[in-house]
Amino acid sequence: MPYILNQIQGTVCTTIWVGVFFCSVACAQPNAGHQSLTLRTFVYECESGASFIVNYKNDKAWIFLPTQTVALDHVPSDSGAKYSNGVMSFWAKGTEAMLETPEVHYHGCRNNRAKAIWEDAKLRGVDFRALGNEPGWYLEISEKTRLLFVSNYGQSRQNLTLSPPVTDQAARVTTYTAKNDQQTLTVIIEGRVCHDTMSGEQYESTVTVKFAEREYYGCGRALH
Repeated sequence: MPYILNQIQGTVCTTIWVGVFFCSVACAQPNAGHQSLTLRTFVYECESGASFIVNYKNDKAWIFLPTQTVALDHVPSDSGAKYSNGVMSFWAKGTEAMLETPEVHYHGCRNNRAKAIWEDAKLRGVDFRALGNEPGWYLEISEKTRLLFVSNYGQSRQNLTLSPPVTDQAARVTTYTAKNDQQTLTVIIEGRVCHDTMSGEQYESTVTVKFAEREYYGCGRALH
């Protein structure tokens, strides 16, 4: 089924920038509409094939492992940033990281920015996210009523309030509208498979955005 916002319960997590070393990862990422984002969440994939998620908040690094979630405190380090609770330790520098637990040592880990963008949005409380290319754009729907639409490769940003959705269950289509003082933005979410035109990645929904006398086409998925 297409994404129906009033069926989603999102959890809002406010994340705060920590550590100047994160600046090195705020580069453009093709599978996100070419936008440049400052991430507070990272998805590290390691040489062993294992992966884990890290979210930075205040002076802590929240480590999301398959079996547990642990908050580590920031501690002094000669290079990069280090977080530890005396039992588990995490180091990060640029896009690379290492995690040591009593059971496993994760070495040779690098951030997968494509995945990190989506995990970051999820932890920020975004319920639905979509993106497209040529020109690059993305949108985020949060808390059932808020819409962020970023277009023209990040040059234009619109923060709007959504009206209640109109859903055609038979056609598997949900339509949202948002207005500002001058223009109307329409989002049409269809419950059919969509493939990103650059990466080929598959998404659950096909998305069309109509704004400022222009149509934008792309793909999206629910995050909660």
